[in-house]
Amino acid sequence: MVMKLDILKTLTRMNLRDLYNAENQLLKALPKMAKAASSEELRDAFQKHLEQTKSHVERLKKFSKSLAKSRGVKPATP
Repeated sequence: MVMKLDILKTLTRMNLRDLYNAENQLLKALPKMAKAASSEELRDAFQKHLEQTKSHVERLKKFSKSLAKSRGVKPATP
């Protein structure tokens, strides 16, 4: 049972890293996409998505730190 729990913890940590990486890639791409948008409506949508993505990154950081603190390990995000 302990081994299964360790595997679950490892998978959770890996998924957090993947999510954090994906969100940070979006943080870099969305401003470029907004700049290249052909309409104001699309540009506004990219800007709105950028703000949401910033919020997602912050929540992932907090969750990772909280999880790491409860387990006494290094957070999954840099």
